[in-house]
Amino acid sequence: MAELHFFTGTMDSGKSTLALQTNHNHAARGRVGRIFTTHDRAGTATLSSRLGLTHEAIEVPDGFDFWKYVVDSLTQGGRIDYLICDEAQFYSAAQIDQLAKVVDELQIDVFAFGILTDFRSSLFPGSARLVELADRMNVLQVEALCWCGKRATHNARTENGVMVTDGDVVVVGDVAEEADPEPARVAYEVLCRQHHRRRLTAERAKAVSLAPEPLPFG
Repeated sequence: MAELHFFTGTMDSGKSTLALQTNHNHAARGRVGRIFTTHDRAGTATLSSRLGLTHEAIEVPDGFDFWKYVVDSLTQGGRIDYLICDEAQFYSAAQIDQLAKVVDELQIDVFAFGILTDFRSSLFPGSARLVELADRMNVLQVEALCWCGKRATHNARTENGVMVTDGDVVVVGDVAEEADPEPARVAYEVLCRQHHRRRLTAERAKAVSLAPEPLPFG
């Protein structure tokens, strides 16, 4: 029986790498799939991993219909055994419903990969719908780390090196590297809950005292 799988984790937890590995494993067994992505940091119609691996993919724009695409492909004589759907957090709830329909009605496996929450700590609509519909939800075991060494659980956006909590939900950027000579205009950083709440990024931590906040009594 086909299933809708959802693999999730913070940025830097290896989701795109796993998507590429999943495609490789199935293709090596003679299965035929399609790879989809959207808003990848490497550009349009490309699935990329921070390890340097890339693969051509089908870009998913607003209004893309997975059900129609798959049915049209099969009607024209194509073969599809599975779908790899990266950056699934950016898909609409309606597109996730279409993927579920592909699984149920056409018995085609769907492997979706994405982060749960945006830089405001709010669920992405696509991820929320996947949590509701997925047959299997898998939290990646490769843990991204906050600058303090604790497990990173939140995704932070920085603009010119300063963490922000307002703005458009979808802004393409990448995880900032400490070796970068200058902070990118828009970048992302994974933080533990405490430092996300305090807006204490690695850059800001270098310039301020790390003493704990005073308790709310005295």
